[in-house]
This record gives sequence, structure tokens and C-alpha cells, in this order.
Amino acid sequence: MSFDPNGVGIANGNIFGFPVTEDEADIVIIPVPWDATASYGKGTSDGPRAILEASTQLDFYHHSLQKAYETKVFLTPISMEWKEINDRLCLRGIEYIQFLEEGGRLEENVDFQETVKEITTAQLALAEQLEERAIHLLNKGKIVAVLGGEHSTPFGLINAIDKLNKPFGILQIDAHADLRDAYEGFDQSHASIMFNAIESCKNLIKLVQVGIRDIAESEVELIHSSNGLIETFFDWDLKAQHYQGVNWHDQVTQIIASLPENVYISFDIDGLTPSLCPNTGTPVVGGLELEQVNYLIFELVKSGKKIVGFDLNEVAPGTSDDWDANVGARALWNLVCATEFSRRITK
Repeated sequence: MSFDPNGVGIANGNIFGFPVTEDEADIVIIPVPWDATASYGKGTSDGPRAILEASTQLDFYHHSLQKAYETKVFLTPISMEWKEINDRLCLRGIEYIQFLEEGGRLEENVDFQETVKEITTAQLALAEQLEERAIHLLNKGKIVAVLGGEHSTPFGLINAIDKLNKPFGILQIDAHADLRDAYEGFDQSHASIMFNAIESCKNLIKLVQVGIRDIAESEVELIHSSNGLIETFFDWDLKAQHYQGVNWHDQVTQIIASLPENVYISFDIDGLTPSLCPNTGTPVVGGLELEQVNYLIFELVKSGKKIVGFDLNEVAPGTSDDWDANVGARALWNLVCATEFSRRITK
């Protein structure tokens, strides 16, 4: 692979401008331009494109990974077909959500029942297509990741990893628990991704959530009744411990100890403080710094855990600058580097 890590980033269509093909890649990232069920702010379907464009502006030295620029990572082309389907359904979805916010009742409106049905059908087809694509890549020995889009987008990948028939855990970085059985009439939305993963995956033995700070009572009840399957490190608890003198390293050690050997990382960008993702779909006061997340995922690898896949979601480009995309590209770079570090020491 010929690449000058000290030169100007080359916009060659691949993430970071790396000269790697899909066949050559060890890590394959599938972009999913979808935010049809986003219930507050739209725009995350443009996240993959914005991150791709921003990714060549990074420098590629990484203090925790020697010659990080030699990582063989490939971003598959962004599907314009799914982007067009998403944009069409988003227009109908916005009308439907406005109807609900004005006190409308879904069971009393046949037209919006059809809207919900059509969006759900499309979302299930998207997940099925992603699952088939991911299984094909996993069978070729690739590590597979998803770049969303809203947080519902990696469902097909999580199902594909489950079909490897190896016990695994999910490390979820997020402001929201995403444990609703349904939200706004959708049972396949960004608010239900972790509920659906638990219901669908036979080999998922632990869900560890970090940074949660906006949650429904029904989700808290599900956590408490999960018999340890779900362990949540709420943002308010992490902050309270910090104010009492507990440092981030000790908290990270506790988080990692909760996870099994094989770990899938699900990173919703709104897990970060809103100053780092002001245009994300549902920003929430509080949250983590990006360096805290980076420290967590590299300590995870150093502890002997293996990263078996990951996703990055809910990055929405702003209309006046590329700050969200810049932060998203850096978050993706660290996920890629941590995964490559894991691959190098466990292969």
C-alpha cells in the first residue's frame, strides 16, 4: 500500500483517502444513509457523506497504534438508492410526527397507519440487506462496521455477528438507552435498537451502556428486571463519582470488567457533550468528551477483549460549518485504530 501519511489527503472515494480496495481490506465499513424514524432533528442520513469528505483532513499518526496509516480499511459506496428512499419517506414521517405532536392518534388515522407500515417495511428490508452483506464479508474474514445514519441502522450487522454463534457483548456509548419496545408507532426505530438486539440475538450475553442520561421509566424498569443482562453506567452516576474523587481510569476499569471477551461497540455520537455534536438528531446536556471514549476503547483492547465489529451513528452535518463531520471523522478514526489494534494482537 503506497500512502504518504505526511502528505495532503487524497479524495479518492475511500475513507481517509487510503488506497485500499474491499478485497484488500481487513476492516470494511458499510455506510447506511437512513434517518426515516428520527423523531427530533433530521440530517443524520447525510452523516456518512460528510464524514467521508472530512476524513481526508485528518493526520494519521496515532499514539496508541504504530503505523496506524497502514490499516487496511475500506468504506463501501454510499447507496444512492437507499438515500432516495429515505428522503422520500422522511417527508411523510415528518408530517406524521407533527400529527402526533399535535395530539393526533395513530389508530384513528388510516393514512398515517400506512406511513408507519411503509417505513417499517423499508427499514426491515434495509436490515435484511445489511445482514446478508455483512455475513458475506464476515465469512471472508473481514471485520465489519456500519456508519449511520440514525441509530437503528446497525441492526442487520448486529444480527450478522450474532449468527457467528459466539457469545458477545455490546458496549453502547449513548445519551439514550434505546430500550423502548416501540416509539411513535415504530418498533424498528432509533429508540428501539438495543431492545431489538436483545430480543433478536441468541448469543448476546451482555449489554453495557455508558453515558445514558435521557431515559424513560419503562427503560429503567427493563434494565432492573434484566437479571444482569443490561448494565447501565448513567451519566449522572459517573459525574457524581467524579465529583467525589473517582477518576475516569477507575470507572473505565469497572466498565470493561462488565464485558465478555468479544465486544461489539455501538457509538451514538450524542453520547458526547453537545458541543461536539450540536447538530445530532437528539442532543442532550451532559455527556462524555471524545478523549474519554477513546481512552475507554483502547483500554478495552489492552485488557484483552476483542472488538468484533462496531458502528458510529447520529452524526448530522451542520448547515454553516463541518464541525460535526470533523468530530465524527475523528471518532471513526479512533474506532478504526482501536479495532486494528485489537485485530493485530488477536489474529
